[in-house]
Amino acid sequence: MTIVKPSQLSSSSSSPLCSVKGSLLTLAVLTFLSLFFLSLNSLRTSPPSPILVGANQLPQTFSKDNDGASPEDEENYSDVYHSPESFKSNYAEMERRFKVYIYPDGDPNSFYQTPRKVTGKYASEGYFFQNIRESHFRTLDPEEADLFFVPVSCHKMRGKGTSYENMTVIVRDYVDGLIAKYPFWNRTLGADHFFVTCHDVGVRAFEGSPLMIKNTIRVVCSPSYNVSFIPHKDVALPQVLQPFALPAGGNDVENRTTLGFWAGHRNSKIRVILARVWENDTELDISNNRINRATGHLVYQKRFYRTKFCICPGGSQVNSARITDSIHYGCIPVILSDYYDLPFNDILNWRKFAVVLRERDVYNLKDILKNIPQSEFVSLHNNLVKVQKHFQWNSPPVKFDAFHMIMYELWLRHHVIKY
Repeated sequence: MTIVKPSQLSSSSSSPLCSVKGSLLTLAVLTFLSLFFLSLNSLRTSPPSPILVGANQLPQTFSKDNDGASPEDEENYSDVYHSPESFKSNYAEMERRFKVYIYPDGDPNSFYQTPRKVTGKYASEGYFFQNIRESHFRTLDPEEADLFFVPVSCHKMRGKGTSYENMTVIVRDYVDGLIAKYPFWNRTLGADHFFVTCHDVGVRAFEGSPLMIKNTIRVVCSPSYNVSFIPHKDVALPQVLQPFALPAGGNDVENRTTLGFWAGHRNSKIRVILARVWENDTELDISNNRINRATGHLVYQKRFYRTKFCICPGGSQVNSARITDSIHYGCIPVILSDYYDLPFNDILNWRKFAVVLRERDVYNLKDILKNIPQSEFVSLHNNLVKVQKHFQWNSPPVKFDAFHMIMYELWLRHHVIKY
């Protein structure tokens, strides 16, 4: 019998182990070298050409099928959004999950369910009433709803000549009827309910129902946060004067030779000051009243095309349809309205495509605008073109248009406002 010495036993048993360790080490080195080579190769590869996006097209950065968007594509949109990645992911989740139940009560031929019209300066209210029924967000099952829409239209009341006093009674009785008939209000005291009104009298009409003011989400065109508007709860509805008289402007900076433009009624203190200080200026085109149609066809709208900065002072309320007119025609809006919670302000960085001033800056308006470098003006203009799609209504609604942006604002709030 052969006797194996301890030294021989140790040597023979450790040999396979060393072989395995060596193989693993070799494999790791080869893998590292391969990845290193691929990384170098990718750095040498030129970036893809940018894709131009039309006003109503889905941006490549935010396409649901484009999770692998390159850094170059992300940079194209990072300027106008506070957080492009958050917007991208949250918007996609909203599209998949968000559901709204519309209370069916009320005669559509009176003040409920259907809009008065989808034209004019209160078109935003009408479009929302129409779009919500055209969209996939609507559910007929209240048990799967995230939010509940109270479909009473103060614009229709106004159109039928209803007095303010009667409006408050109509709204109060309608809301009280919903609370008594359905169990959904009492689950959250109305915190998951919302109403939409663009006419400024609409906000007053709901004052007869204090719970609607205090608890529900108010989607309004006059979001002045020095009164009862609560930015983290309520939603600013953009006032859009549709249909637009002329096509969208943009990518035409060489044609914009007028420094600033405003024409309108002096129905607020800031407008009175603006007209008094600047109406005789040779570089700012400031008119004391609206431009008379007798001077020519669409003269007012055409001035937007040749102006760099369009002045947007608040009127009887903080809001003005002139802001969305300016955006549509490619003229950088100059916001002259204190306490204005700008539409989509928590999504869009307004200072990247607009000039936001305090009302007291009106006295230095020309100097402020003249001191904006040409390069900054071009950047503001290019960013303005990117956000045009967010301030336009469509029927049926189109992704990223005004309706979808309002739905996105509602989607964000439904996560945080429940009792």
